[in-house]
Amino acid sequence: MNTKAVKSKIKLSFQPRQVVKRLLAVLSPRGRDVLESRYGLGKNEETMTLESIGKLYKITRERVRQIENYSVALIQKSDAYKKEKVAFDEMKITLKSLGGIIAEDELLDILCSAPSIRNAVHFLLVIGEPFKLKKEDVDFHHRWYVDDELMERIERSLKNLYEGLSDKDIIPESEMITSFLDSIKDISEEYKSHEIAKRWLSLSKRLGRNPLGEWGVFTSPNIKVKGMRDFAYLAIRRHGSPMHFTEVARTIQELFDREAHVATCHNELIKDARFVLIGRGLYALKEWGYSPGIVRDVIRELIKKEGPLTKEEILSKVLKERYVKQNTVLVNLQNNSYFRRAKDGKYHVA
Repeated sequence: MNTKAVKSKIKLSFQPRQVVKRLLAVLSPRGRDVLESRYGLGKNEETMTLESIGKLYKITRERVRQIENYSVALIQKSDAYKKEKVAFDEMKITLKSLGGIIAEDELLDILCSAPSIRNAVHFLLVIGEPFKLKKEDVDFHHRWYVDDELMERIERSLKNLYEGLSDKDIIPESEMITSFLDSIKDISEEYKSHEIAKRWLSLSKRLGRNPLGEWGVFTSPNIKVKGMRDFAYLAIRRHGSPMHFTEVARTIQELFDREAHVATCHNELIKDARFVLIGRGLYALKEWGYSPGIVRDVIRELIKKEGPLTKEEILSKVLKERYVKQNTVLVNLQNNSYFRRAKDGKYHVA
């Protein structure tokens, strides 16, 4: 099953490259060349750094920055810029329809796919006066927005949401979205949709979504899934009850479209403390209350926790934790090196 979300596309009514071409026409040849190189607007779609452009012109990177800033300001003051108002208005309406705040990569993915058009749209965002950019930091990705107050509220709510989670939390998407929207109840009704809420959640670098669409702390192995053990954990957790390692391997292949060799899967389950072997090849999650160790260890921990127990009590409790035959439990109880039966019929730890 492919769990990667497919982003819906929005087609702009104008041609971004043609708009950019008309705007660049107001510049001197060098100013135009600097912006084309900086933003990948010419024949070469690769963007260049200030330093590499400086080497090309044999000027400092600071001088290149000055030329870039001057050229952008010149475009914004030009009649050509005013004539493209319809295009900028359409982009503003589109950005608001997507939530008013959106990660840069997601916005560009929605508006265009070809690199040359992507570069043109990005340049229009840079020079468009309605659009504001916040560069990525430790908490958030690059994001574009049009409303300062809304941006501050969303960032504050996302930080609070992250601070309320532990590394072990795995939150279903519907629950995560409901919780998030509840924290920003008085925002405009136009923004109260699950689709927009997901876009806002994806702004945070602290929050993440695992391959099953569940949310949590991005760095958690339950969310930032890396290897076989993490996939196995999600598979067993989703199943909701103990699984044989062969079934775990098969489920990983079905759920995540990932090759999972049975022997490798078994070895990884053995090594990870999140899993408890409770029968022949049968694994459960430790968080479900299963105690690690062999049958003898389980009996010992039960007695230490609850005090002396009868044979029947021990059988009942152990068989809830281990898929083994009754005789296996009784054989362990008869080992006087570990357990002693008192006159009242109850067993103690030796």
